[in-house]
Amino acid sequence: MRVVLVQEESSLEPADNRARLEAVVPQGADLVVFPEAWQRFFGEPGSDLTACAEPLDGPFVTEVERLAKERDTTIVAGMFEHTGATPHNTVVVRGRAHLDYRKIHMYDSFGYQESKVIAPGPIEPATFELAGTTVGILTCYDLRFPELARCLVDDGAEVILVPAAWVAGPRKVDHWTTLLRARAIENTAYVVGVGQPAPKSSGHSMVVDPFGEVVVEGGDEAEILTADLDLGVVAEARRTNPSLANRRL
Repeated sequence: MRVVLVQEESSLEPADNRARLEAVVPQGADLVVFPEAWQRFFGEPGSDLTACAEPLDGPFVTEVERLAKERDTTIVAGMFEHTGATPHNTVVVRGRAHLDYRKIHMYDSFGYQESKVIAPGPIEPATFELAGTTVGILTCYDLRFPELARCLVDDGAEVILVPAAWVAGPRKVDHWTTLLRARAIENTAYVVGVGQPAPKSSGHSMVVDPFGEVVVEGGDEAEILTADLDLGVVAEARRTNPSLANRRL
């Protein structure tokens, strides 16, 4: 499974972010993963996001669908979803698969209050099938809740995607990279974390294999990374380290 990680910064102008999609989506990758809030960045903490939120049949998702079909790929990208009330922080999947995941855990931490401007989604693990592989999704702060990742694996996930805009700050890169590796090791699954770059976010998008080895890692700046996931490694890891089978509940 070939995965493209787009570590780029979104702006406050949805039209500019939407236009950038065409420039960076390649032909024929299995997955092209954009960060959280790609349709429009959060802005200042506590900013009202209602006016910039779009419905799922709006211009952003329409363009994602068009490009996914044109480039024969599956695109994963974050947006603010119009609900008629408080928006959702939503990740859409379009192309060879279809899913809308509304972020469950609100980032009410490190001095932020996401719950004041975003409504949490239903407490339901979000997975989709791609070429016979089950793929799960977490969004940013969800990464700090291992029980949600485990629910994805219990639903069959061998790959977990984590679109994020992991806020920059002391210890934050270390938290991000450590948690990505932990979720991969404890679930014997590939974990693909795609974040927005510095200075607002932490960058360091990465792919971690089911043994905890880093396949590819970005730095602080904007860049596009590519990784080929060998799904046979998932089966090998689960034979070698059968921690999922050894659980006592």
